[in-house]
This record gives sequence, structure tokens and C-alpha cells, in this order.
Amino acid sequence: MALRGDGVQFPAMRVLLFLVYLGLVAVPAAAQSRPNIVFIFSDDHAAHALSAYRAHLPYGARLPETPRLDGLAAQGMLFTHAFVTNSICGPSRATVLTGQYGHLNGVMANETAMHPTSHAFPAMLQEAGYETALFGKWHLGTAPEGFDHFEILRGQGPYYNPTLFDGRDSLRLTGYTPELITERALAWLDARAAAASDGRGGAGADARDPDTGGRPFLLMLHHNAPHRYWDPGPDQLALFRDTMIAEPATLRDDGVGRASAFRLQEMEIARDLFDRDLKLEPPANLTPSQAEAWRASYGPENEAFTAARLEGDARLAWRYQRYIADYMRVVRAVDASVGRVLDHLERAGLADNTVVIYTSDQGFFLGDHGFFDKRFMYEESLRTPLLVRWPGTVEAGAVNRDLVMNLDLAQTLLEIGGAAPARGMQGRSLVPLLRGAGPADWRDAVYYQYFAYPDWHMVQRHYGVRTHRFKLVHYYELGEWELFDLDRDPEELRSVYADPAYGAVVDSLTERLHELRREYAVPAADPVPHTPFDPPPHLRRPQPAAAPRPPSPSDPERP
Repeated sequence: MALRGDGVQFPAMRVLLFLVYLGLVAVPAAAQSRPNIVFIFSDDHAAHALSAYRAHLPYGARLPETPRLDGLAAQGMLFTHAFVTNSICGPSRATVLTGQYGHLNGVMANETAMHPTSHAFPAMLQEAGYETALFGKWHLGTAPEGFDHFEILRGQGPYYNPTLFDGRDSLRLTGYTPELITERALAWLDARAAAASDGRGGAGADARDPDTGGRPFLLMLHHNAPHRYWDPGPDQLALFRDTMIAEPATLRDDGVGRASAFRLQEMEIARDLFDRDLKLEPPANLTPSQAEAWRASYGPENEAFTAARLEGDARLAWRYQRYIADYMRVVRAVDASVGRVLDHLERAGLADNTVVIYTSDQGFFLGDHGFFDKRFMYEESLRTPLLVRWPGTVEAGAVNRDLVMNLDLAQTLLEIGGAAPARGMQGRSLVPLLRGAGPADWRDAVYYQYFAYPDWHMVQRHYGVRTHRFKLVHYYELGEWELFDLDRDPEELRSVYADPAYGAVVDSLTERLHELRREYAVPAADPVPHTPFDPPPHLRRPQPAAAPRPPSPSDPERP
């Protein structure tokens, strides 16, 4: 209760309302209590190339540190079992936006565009009062919708001197792309703050100040790194020059004990990296000063390699070192960008009311099984990093081991922003997990499907189910299966599909696979037609993809 001057009591709420009426007390709008969201999305960043994951993954070599990402993990939650629905760029991005598998949103391969009826979470947050912006890679064949502002790369975009498109005009920039898109994103944040401080903010004012009446924001920062060709920036060219980076234990994996799809691919470090991948050829669009720095960095090593005439295992070892050093140099550029964003939020007074999410569109092979690229359902490709910092909600240093997916991100971000998910979304919000209260009915398995064959790297079409312990994979056009016991064989070196001791496991997982296909409304007939794939000969492996071999016990279709 509150006392009037003459001693008469008024209810406290009536006093508060009276003061609001007089303008003596400001009440923040409901939108201002919602957090800002910064969503940082990298391209092909394998979880085992993020040092915070070392203690949680049973595979991969020890790679150089990622200090700023490790710091983000220490301030929030690290998900050890985050997986993708389809390990390829466009389909993964569409799933993140729509919370749907590709057979529903229309994006099952890189060449297809998102279905026009798909509901993407940025537009739904925008309708719910968020100011939305996107910077960097889009790669979906359509113009972004649901953004107050966007500046995107065309297609994959180069590592140097990109052109950004905003829907009306294009902006040609000089410099290193990961640095440039970071600078553009932070400039957008600064512009919001400036608009708020000089009274021009209105509905778009900076949400850190409840007195401005500002909207919360969604900022999506989409790197095109560390995607192929792994071109380091000027600040990273000198990194790891005198470092011999550890090799993965499976670098020389011969594929024995796996389905024939393992040997039919064209993504081997030993045979399928181009001269451009290995920096024996430079990027084509460098400025004179950039080209000079590039030659100074790679020239002496390239001359030594050419003179050495390496063959066999020595040649493979050299190719791996060149590949992994460049990949990790680009990862360090992404790591530095994350640090710049975190520092900027802190300086701007936004850190305490901003959710920061870091993830990648999929995993990547880093010499594991002798491979680069992704696409397969093997762990290195299927798993993606996922870090979430949410001050006041997520416990610092928390680790979550539930089976989560990129399918869940749309609902998660909508719940964080106070918006309801659209009908037809197929994931589940991670908010209960972020709050440390995992539902008892959380998923016990994830479903995966890859459609893009024939295509780059010639990975066969397949689908499968992964539980906490087992993984069952069906290469349905080959009529072959694989089963892995991940507790006993975490590097997936031997399929036990034909082992009678696992007969009951095969039966159970086959039924679970059928259940998931029904649950997610997967069409019985493959919805992606076969189209000719005929790249120039110099962009394909010159020899046959695989030599004839005796049949493997894992090959036949199980009755």
C-alpha cells in the first residue's frame, strides 16, 4: 500500500499508474524485455576444429586453438551432439531458416531455391517487433525476405574483394571478406545506436536503453569461411608456417569394412585437391599488393615442393599439411571476427541483453578417413558446433549432451524472441535445454538424408538414423547398408551391419528409421531427379573413382 498526503491509503499499483500518467515513471514496452539476438553462422566449420570441443569428441587430430570461440563456450552452453539434416550448404541454411527438412522447404541440393510458401524465422521475428539484418553468405537462390537490411554475397563469394548486394544496389569492397562483413555488421549496430542517441531512433532505436522505446534486434552474420578454397587473410598468412600440425589417426583409411560408397567418392586429399586448393595457384582477383603478399607467403614453399618431386605417402603428408594449415588459418579469421563482435557488444553495453549463437551449416572432414569436404553421414560431417551465450539464463560453462539439430534453431529463436512457431516446423525449441531443464520426452534419434548425386565429390545418396550409441545408414541406390557401434568404434572404421551379434540392433534401428521417415513426412520416392553432372575434365579426378573389388559383407540389402 501507499499513503496519500492526508494519510489515506492507495493501492501501490494505482500510485504507479498515476505516476505513469504524469510522465514521472517510464514503463518499458514488452518488446524491450526481449533479448537481442546475434546469430553467427560459419561455413564448413567442423566441431573438431574448435578447441573447446576437444574434451568431448572421440575423433580428430589436435588442431590449433580457437581462443575467442573457446571464450564464448566458457560463457554459455556447448552442445556436444548437434547434428544437421543434410550436410551441404544450401539445404542446411534452408533448414535453419524454416525449421523443416529439405523435402518440405524445397531445398534438397544447392541448385534448388526455397519453396515460396516457406515460413522463415527472421520474417516472423520481424513481424513480432524485431529489427532484422543479415550480412554475408545467403546461397539460397532467392532474395532474402524478412530483413530490414541485408548485404549478401553472390553465391559463395570470394575470400578477397567481395561485392555485397542489398536488393537495390551493389557495393564493391577491397579487403578480406570475413573482416569486411564483420565491419559492415558492426557498423549497422553503431548506426542503430547513433539513431537512438540523436532522437531519430523511434521504433528502430537501440534496445539497450529502455527509455528510447527501441526494438530488439536480430543480427545474422554469415561467414563464407572456412569453405573451400580456404584462402587465409593478410593477418593469417604467416600463421603455422613452422608448425607441423597433427594428422588424424584415420588419414590413411582404406575404406575396408565400409559400404562401396566410401570408395566411390571423389573427395580424397591424396587425389582430389586441385592446385587452387593447395595454393599452387593464387586467387584470380587479388589487388597488386595482395598478390605480392600472397607470393611472398606461398612462393618459397611451393618452389620447394615442386623441386622435391614427392610421391606416395610423403606427397599425401605434404598435401594434408598445406590443406589443414590453410583451413585453420581461415578458422582463426572467423575466431577473430567472433572476438570483435563480442568486444563490440561489451563496449556498447549490449552484452547482458543479447543472446549470441555460434554454429556452422555443417561439419567437415579434416583429413579424417583421408577426406576433405562433407556430405557423408559420418560423424565429422554430420556434427556441427553449437554454442549459445544467454546471460542470466544459460549457466556459464554448461555442456549439453542431448541429440539436437539445426532443425531446432528456428523454433529456438522464435521462442527466445517471444514469437510462436509456424505450423509445419519440424524441430523443437532448445530453450528448455538452455534453461537446464531437459524434457523427459526429448528425441532419442536423428534422421539424415543426402540427395546430391551425381554432383561434386560423387557421394552416393543415402539416409540414416543416429542414436546416442548406434548409426544405421542406407545407400538406397546402391542397396547397401552400414551400421556403426559408436561406443566401440567412434571413428567408424568397421560396419557391423552383417554381424549376427547386432541383428536385433539392426531390426530395431530399421524400424526406428521407418518411424522417423513417417514422422517427418519423407516421400517414399526420391524427390530429387537425376540430372547430368559433367564438369570440365580438369575439375574431376583423372583416374576411375574406384578399382574393382570383391563384394563386402555390408553390401547386400538386408532381408
